[in-house]
Amino acid sequence: MSETLSNPLDDPAADPFEIAAEAADDITRLTGMPRHDIALTLGSGWGQAAELIGETVATIPATEVTGFSKPALEGHVGTLRSVVTPRGKHVLIIGARTHFYEGHGPRRVVHSVRTAAATGARTMVLTNGAGGIKHTWKPGTPVLISDHINLTGSTPLEGATFVDLTDLYSVRLRDLARMIDPSLDEGVYCQFTGPQYETPAEVQMAKAIGGHIVGMSTALEAIAARQAGMEILGFSLITNMAAGIQTTPLSHQEVMEAGQAAGPVISSLLARVIGAM
Repeated sequence: MSETLSNPLDDPAADPFEIAAEAADDITRLTGMPRHDIALTLGSGWGQAAELIGETVATIPATEVTGFSKPALEGHVGTLRSVVTPRGKHVLIIGARTHFYEGHGPRRVVHSVRTAAATGARTMVLTNGAGGIKHTWKPGTPVLISDHINLTGSTPLEGATFVDLTDLYSVRLRDLARMIDPSLDEGVYCQFTGPQYETPAEVQMAKAIGGHIVGMSTALEAIAARQAGMEILGFSLITNMAAGIQTTPLSHQEVMEAGQAAGPVISSLLARVIGAM
């Protein structure tokens, strides 16, 4: 679908799950793959993993798939890639993330997750670049997400839809990741709305309510993945210490540079974790 056309998800009367099914049909047609087993959303710093997971079957521009938009953020590649792992698992790699701060609403934010579920994926791996609150985490540190706090004031669920979020981030998959790298720490991710970075006071609030990681993605996607019945693994790359923890000003350039420096290590880790699934 061309970006110049109105997005069908913007029609409040439209069924977002029907649109996701249309998008899944587009992916099947464009990649030649009738289904996928695992979906992976690549956040800032994680892009190199796509080259290491397995053999690429097809790469398509996300804008050719119903409901998808061109990424607004540098560091997101804007493609969907179908990859087969050495163990024969089919992975849909999502390099086109819509962020909540773009103002399109939760339906657009979680469309990639719902589309992945409609392709057959039962496992959702969500990655991001984020700020760290723990002093022991240095920029370039990968951290498992153990839980989240949704500070967006929004949800992808509509109407009287009650979804249990207990153990949202799979203990089984976190244990699997720690088998690959026993040094992995974990923490609670706080999704703020953005696009401004958090103030030092907001970071202290996040710490006070149990947060360890601050960022602008992932939580809404995880909720949608749970609604779809997927098993979820979350990874944050600590690209900087959060405001007030870090004494120097924050910048997107810093995030990009930290991701590039850590890219080979974290991408290899992610590829090995997915390869073990």
